[in-house]
Amino acid sequence: MEDIKYYSQKGLDDLKAQLYQLEHVERPRVTQAIADARDKGDLSENAEYDAAKEAQGMLEMKIANLKNTIAHARVLDESKIDVSKVLIYSIVKIRNVQNNAVMTYTIVQESELDVRAGKISVSSPIAKALIGKSKGDVVTVNAPAGQIQFEILDVSR
Repeated sequence: MEDIKYYSQKGLDDLKAQLYQLEHVERPRVTQAIADARDKGDLSENAEYDAAKEAQGMLEMKIANLKNTIAHARVLDESKIDVSKVLIYSIVKIRNVQNNAVMTYTIVQESELDVRAGKISVSSPIAKALIGKSKGDVVTVNAPAGQIQFEILDVSR
């Protein structure tokens, strides 16, 4: 059984737009590529046909996975996010204990990841360390460069 994942309304709308693009733009393009390759003759030695069929299989798998994700998605009412602890869609202001660098991140689903906009994946090492913690807590993150400690300065939505 698939786990339910929570998304912002924008995040779910983006998934639906991506599905529409795949079904209504990419699928007809791949179908046309198969038809064009088929028109070139002997299919047993037609690399273009084989590549188009493989692209079709990959596309159909993407579409099926996206439909499954959307079917199990739920929109989280952001006004009801508990700000006493870090949860998905929390905005968290943290301070690196070692160098005093202050960062603000919003914790989002993987599909909404945008590091430049300060959105980190709920499955990232930093988010995993922060989830469930509260303002004032110090968490340790296992990073490739070693362990880093962060103090939670604020949690909001």
